[in-house]
Amino acid sequence: MRLAHLLPASLFVFACCASAQTTPYPPSDTEASSTVQVRAPASTVRLTEDQTRQITGAYKMSNGWRLSVNPVSTKWIEARIDREKPMRLRAVSPDRFVSRDGNVTMHFNQGEFQDDMTMSYVPEGRLAQVVVVSTSRIAQR
Repeated sequence: MRLAHLLPASLFVFACCASAQTTPYPPSDTEASSTVQVRAPASTVRLTEDQTRQITGAYKMSNGWRLSVNPVSTKWIEARIDREKPMRLRAVSPDRFVSRDGNVTMHFNQGEFQDDMTMSYVPEGRLAQVVVVSTSRIAQR
């Protein structure tokens, strides 16, 4: 009779040990893990007419391109490089503009005379690369 009680108890112990061995261990601090960075889009700001006038114009870029910048509204500018399709960028500060997807940024009012601009962009979505191009304003009269 005691044997009848001992057999189910021993099978229960073996089953618990077997399931404990198949459960994976949590990763240690030394193991590599993947991370994901999430950025909330910056809020759009309204620009005054004077602020848009300061950045409007033509720029000669250090790589030979020519950039023209025109305001679309108090929140957006349109930037066109050479004869390429225009890009719309939204104002996140009075001198910083970002494309909808975040791949193009323009930072105006730089340099000694506040008439330079820096543009950075991701040339291809598949590569982890950012290109930074500096510019200087072309005199306009």
